[in-house]
Amino acid sequence: MTVKLGINPLTWTNDDLPSLGAETPLETCLTEGRQAGFEGFELGNKFPREAAVLGPILAAHDLNLVSGWYSCELLTRTVEEEIEAVQDHLVLLRELGANVMVLCEVTGCVHGDQRTPVYQRPLFPAERWEEYGEKLTAFARYTLSQGVQIAYHHHMGTVIESASDIDNLMEHTGPEVGLLLDTGHLTFSGADPVAVADRWAHRINHVHCKDVRKDVLADVKNRKTSFLDAVLAGVYTVPGDGCVNYPAVFEVLKASNYEGWLVVEAEQDPSIAHPLTYATLGYNNLHRFAKEAGLL
Repeated sequence: MTVKLGINPLTWTNDDLPSLGAETPLETCLTEGRQAGFEGFELGNKFPREAAVLGPILAAHDLNLVSGWYSCELLTRTVEEEIEAVQDHLVLLRELGANVMVLCEVTGCVHGDQRTPVYQRPLFPAERWEEYGEKLTAFARYTLSQGVQIAYHHHMGTVIESASDIDNLMEHTGPEVGLLLDTGHLTFSGADPVAVADRWAHRINHVHCKDVRKDVLADVKNRKTSFLDAVLAGVYTVPGDGCVNYPAVFEVLKASNYEGWLVVEAEQDPSIAHPLTYATLGYNNLHRFAKEAGLL
């Protein structure tokens, strides 16, 4: 097998809007995720952050730690400050066998602010691409020396969101910086996930699989909502339940010999989108798409 199938706890509980699934215990997330068929989980706000505590919990459910989000601030920090800030997170990932770190530059980000329209996201300062690329590459070189490669997460509401942002990031960083391909965020931003995957296939080291409801996307863009209000409106769903062309995306990944995790990360309101139902649908569709593409 060249890929493994994982899931993010956003199906059950939401880090950016903690009221979603606030009452759902970690035990439920892990039990239902495993029941749906997944082999691993990414971190969420209900996960213990000590390897000695989390390791046995995951083992009891026969699950692996896939990765975990890290909020990077290299636009305002030095490389040395970022290395100091990442230590606890890096150690947790390394000790529990996760070899990729989901990283996103969050300076000025608006994706967690329900009052701010997502289109008002900050733009990357064009004069700083070279400097930032050097800093991020140096940081990535350090984490790689510790056994964990960063997977840069382009994200709605942040300074690196669009296809051109991704092009600039990849062109100004070294191969130490991996790219997280997120089909849902690319589609929301107006980009073509297949084209981005094809252009940067050699850099992709992690994949987030979320689908997009085309009619909802048109509506939230028309109403100029915040990112969180778009999520609450149901803009995202699991693979195979929206407009993303997964067979074409996976064809590109197969051609580039992608090896790593395919992670269902489809944040919805769990009171509307029943978590186990959608986790199961997501697993079944993802498994089918991956198998048809020869990734499994």
